Amino acid sequence: MTFKNRAAKTAAVIAPTVLLVWLGVVVARHLSIGAAPAAPPLCSSRPVRQVEPREFLLGVREHDTPGPWAPISQFAAAAGARPRLVLIYTSWKQKFRYGFAKTAAAHCAVVIVQMQPWSVPLSAIAAGHYDGYLSSYARQVRTFHRPVVIGFGHEVNGNWYPWGHGHQSPAAFVAAWRHVVTVFRRQHAGNAIWLWTISSGVPRGRQLRPYWPGAHYVNWVGVDGYYEQKGQNFSSVFGHTIRQVRALTKDPILLSEAAIGPAAGRSASMPNLFTGIRRDHLLGLVWFDVTQSGDLSHQNWRMEGHPAEVAAFKHGVAQLLPSSSKPPGPWAPYGAGVAQKATGPQ
Repeated sequence: MTFKNRAAKTAAVIAPTVLLVWLGVVVARHLSIGAAPAAPPLCSSRPVRQVEPREFLLGVREHDTPGPWAPISQFAAAAGARPRLVLIYTSWKQKFRYGFAKTAAAHCAVVIVQMQPWSVPLSAIAAGHYDGYLSSYARQVRTFHRPVVIGFGHEVNGNWYPWGHGHQSPAAFVAAWRHVVTVFRRQHAGNAIWLWTISSGVPRGRQLRPYWPGAHYVNWVGVDGYYEQKGQNFSSVFGHTIRQVRALTKDPILLSEAAIGPAAGRSASMPNLFTGIRRDHLLGLVWFDVTQSGDLSHQNWRMEGHPAEVAAFKHGVAQLLPSSSKPPGPWAPYGAGVAQKATGPQ
């Protein structure tokens, strides 16, 4: 996507303002963070004993999040399922949004925090100049005692952010990413799940490998992408990027920011999106449920109020979620893998 598109989206999300969910008691041996509090009443209280089979994760990004939960509840009603991931963005030096994360946990959801290093040289982060801030943030995450998905410098392969392609070197990004993860590990924030997020909206010749931090520093891979116009499909939007990711890692892949615009024929294209997710065994989908206006890159991505599109989305979600009327179970998938990586090479 263009810089104009990214800048407009960023303007909507960087102002102060859903992983697998904290559902029940997360066993300390999975996260290495000590005893965890009892589960919120909306969630199952069955303790985690082992890593369970993969379960599709529905997530959402709302315009004024973190903020009131009402827009997320409206999305849940439209989707026919409770979001288990809620995406938020944080500018550099902002504190962990503990209160909002607690609200999310009460609704059986986990926050994805995308840390954005605006106007900060990546080399300075790697050199430790911001360790005070990072250590404080890591302690706040650790004391939360629940999983928190954390990304840093998302869409680095695009050229629309000051930390991205053409602005700072891939080597500087990798060094900064590794340092951020290392600071969190030093603070024993083992409940952090590291999401390396890249964009599918870049020229095909641009390679991901130079930006890859390495297996010991990533738990999940996030891919951001949009159907913007007719003729686009899962393969054309995400296919090339997912193939590159698969060549780098076997880590779970999450569509970490995605939507279909009205110009692309949303209700007609929705089955294709969910077929692609199912075929490629993706971890989940975070729908960018935000209203924009303008060109193809600034569409009304929000589904509420559009019955045909809501019905198509709800059907797609239902095909991927477990057919059970029970409340969501405790967080378990990939728990062991997270713990192993968190104690791996520093």
